[in-house]
Amino acid sequence: MPIGKVTLLSAGPGDLDLLTVRAVGVLAQAQVVLLDDLANPGIATLAPQARVIRVGKRGGCRSTPQAFIQRLMRRHVGKDLHVVRVKGGDALLFGRAGEEIADLRAAGIEVDIVNGVSSGFAAAAGLGVSLTHRQHSQGVTFVTAHLQDDSEPDWAALAATRTTLAIYMGMSRIERICSRLGETLAPATPAAVVQWAGTDHERRLVSRLDRLAEEARCAGFGSPAVILVGDAIGEAEAVSKRHAGPALVAGRPTVACAA
Repeated sequence: MPIGKVTLLSAGPGDLDLLTVRAVGVLAQAQVVLLDDLANPGIATLAPQARVIRVGKRGGCRSTPQAFIQRLMRRHVGKDLHVVRVKGGDALLFGRAGEEIADLRAAGIEVDIVNGVSSGFAAAAGLGVSLTHRQHSQGVTFVTAHLQDDSEPDWAALAATRTTLAIYMGMSRIERICSRLGETLAPATPAAVVQWAGTDHERRLVSRLDRLAEEARCAGFGSPAVILVGDAIGEAEAVSKRHAGPALVAGRPTVACAA
């Protein structure tokens, strides 16, 4: 029976000051840290006693296999070590935590979870908007742009909810996402892209659904980014028009696309 334990630790979207106090305390006690590719590498300085192993996972990039990561955790726990699995954003949102929790519990391993700030919340904060709004949206839906078999969510059904949509891992297919959502939502539905949310490299684009994909490509937006769609996002556009004229890209007016 393993006698070590695993903590699934949420690193937030990037900046170390978005780590929770609890996360900092856990890192100080860690003996092995498995560091996600999207987590700030500076986190290693908060775990001075730990052996740090980088286990990058990025969509469309060469990644550490999930099965190998799970074997690593079991192996080190079997040595009576405290393993901290560091995940970008919040561990429980698109971080494969469900697979890891099930695997560890099946092996009789104790699992703790430390929550954090998801990039969807950091993106909204960067835009200065609320994801819910009594006048615009009574809810928010967090969704990944592709499923495990590379199929897509039911965009029409998601659009019909009239909630704010926070779409993760969608930049490689942003044109299709906007097109499919546009079959249900009005062309002028407010929409935005925030890249590297919550970091010093954050870039923001506020637009409308029928223009978002083209403007994002023109401005050079890519992954990692969150796409936000819904009437609540219109509050960001209203602010940008009052203070900066056009929509914002990295705090500056949008550069016009070439004809």
